[in-house]
Amino acid sequence: MILIAAGWITMLLLLGGVGLDRTLNALVTSQFDEQLDYLLTAMIGSAEIGPEGEVYFNRPLGDQRFLEPNSGLYWQINGGGHEPWPSRSLWDRTLEIDTSHDDAKPHFYNSHQFEGESLRVVERSIRLPGSDIRWHFVVAGARAGLDEQISNIRSILIWSFAVLGIGLFLMAVAQTWAGLSPLRRVRRAIQRIRTAGANRVTDPLPQEVQPMVDELNALLAHTEKQAEEARTHAGNLAHALKTPLTVLTNAASAHADDLPEAVLREAALMRRQVDHHLARARAVGRRATGQARAPVMDSAVAVERAVSRLYPDARLDISGPAGVMVAIERQDLDELLGNLIENAAKYGGGSVFVTVDAEPDAPQCVVWVEDDGAGIPEAERVRIFARGARLDTEKPGTGLGLAIVRDVVEIYGGSVELDESEDLGGLLVKMRLPRAG
Repeated sequence: MILIAAGWITMLLLLGGVGLDRTLNALVTSQFDEQLDYLLTAMIGSAEIGPEGEVYFNRPLGDQRFLEPNSGLYWQINGGGHEPWPSRSLWDRTLEIDTSHDDAKPHFYNSHQFEGESLRVVERSIRLPGSDIRWHFVVAGARAGLDEQISNIRSILIWSFAVLGIGLFLMAVAQTWAGLSPLRRVRRAIQRIRTAGANRVTDPLPQEVQPMVDELNALLAHTEKQAEEARTHAGNLAHALKTPLTVLTNAASAHADDLPEAVLREAALMRRQVDHHLARARAVGRRATGQARAPVMDSAVAVERAVSRLYPDARLDISGPAGVMVAIERQDLDELLGNLIENAAKYGGGSVFVTVDAEPDAPQCVVWVEDDGAGIPEAERVRIFARGARLDTEKPGTGLGLAIVRDVVEIYGGSVELDESEDLGGLLVKMRLPRAG
């Protein structure tokens, strides 16, 4: 930022300085030309034609420098067939005048015909009364005074613009340093989070950086939540595996006769527990990407085909609009619908209805899964979500299906409710999932 500011300041000051230099030089030169033009006009107004056709002045010119040799102010008159008539200030020199062209108006130009003395020349062609000759009137002034004025002006410009540029650069440095100071405070706050154990940026900061700080605090809260979830999952998994391991240890220590059966039973339980927590871990990881999208109807149809092979006597009906997308990974959506539909086919009476209810403007998509089984008493609907909870112990299972559904749905920001099906009389599972934008 400082380098860019320095570059722009330098470029703009250079452009402004060059433009101002040319403007002031033109103004000073114009004033000098006006003086020469005034003297030329006075000389023409005093000129007359003598008896022999020569030019003379009917009154002396007012500037004394025309009478002083090498004074720096000169005049000269040239005419066809006549010798040049110079001012006394030219002394033994003569101005070289190009008489091949006519200048009806004053013509200004620079001349270097005199060694060591640059001249500013104005000339004009006039036909005087009583003469057929076109006379060339010339007034020349030394540029020394003019060049000195231009040099002084240029020196003042250079110094003033240099001071202005340095001041602007220092102001840009100070402004950049002060403007970026909130970011340095944010950096120090982040350093305190890393070294001193703080968990949020709480320093008062300007409004310009407060949105960034809010996002940073939200990211810290999200990271803290994920870390807490990871600790909870690890603790839950350890707790879930502790009981089967204790059973196996006791059976092995007692040399129980049913040790092989106990190993198979408890190993299957531990595997389901591990699968449950791996599913949660995958869902958390996929949620962090923020790019999840899955079609509900495609997933439901795929699950329906798989469940139909496992329970050929069950009748599954799926209805709902096609093309509804939810913000969940397809693998997780398949697992959610698979658990719900398989439970409905396993514990129901043979009929399973799956309805996708997606209002066009609703932020969530609701999936209804209902069966014609015995249902779940209202008092047991909260407990059934606990890991390992089972109401029907006669059929094989581990009691983790609804627990996995609840955990994965909540990870993605949805919810699961249990109710009684009005149409079939069995269990109604209402799963709300966030719609994909």
